[in-house]
Amino acid sequence: MSKYEKGDHIKFEVSDEEKGESEWMWLLVESSDDEQEIVFGKLDSQPVVATDMRVGQELAVSYEKVRDHRRFTD
Repeated sequence: MSKYEKGDHIKFEVSDEEKGESEWMWLLVESSDDEQEIVFGKLDSQPVVATDMRVGQELAVSYEKVRDHRRFTD
């Protein structure tokens, strides 16, 4: 079993070094690679600071950027 499974949500941090701002956003997990420590999925929250991103955008996020993890069961 991988650390993050399809259907999980992770909250990750995005930083804008130029502006000195950061925000945390949710990603709906599609898959993860525990060996490479990368989680893949679709952005599931509306960006405020990172305006070049959009809801539904496919992303790859390093485990080191993950700040929260939620696994919802039926």
